[in-house]
Amino acid sequence: MRLSAYSDYSLRVLMQAALRDPGRVTVDEVAETFGISRHHLVKVVHDLGCNGYLATHRGVGGGFTLARPPDEIRLGDIVRLGEESKTVIDCLDAEKRACRLLPSCRLKGVLDEAAAAFFAVLDGYTLADLVKQPSRMRAVLGI
Repeated sequence: MRLSAYSDYSLRVLMQAALRDPGRVTVDEVAETFGISRHHLVKVVHDLGCNGYLATHRGVGGGFTLARPPDEIRLGDIVRLGEESKTVIDCLDAEKRACRLLPSCRLKGVLDEAAAAFFAVLDGYTLADLVKQPSRMRAVLGI
């Protein structure tokens, strides 16, 4: 399974905000730190703000900060925001017709079970777990 760029960027934004907490971070800083398109990050930061993970500040001195403590931000919740579907396959062809094997195939069920296990593991970790060595991470990122 491969995460979408949106999920990846969401996690990076939150990690940088946690490392700078309580200071503010800007989209430009995250873009420069990780070599990510500013355009993509604007949407990610906006959505994380709308979902209560970031507090955004406009104008001079603007940027964003964490809206919750890092130990209250579950990784599974963040990845769920970024993924289009919680299922791996939908058993439909390009014309939206059901797969011919559907009545007897167990593939979708097996893959759905695997996806549930994937999210169960992510639910066991928080943003705080990702930034347990803040001084070392700050040094590596140059922040």
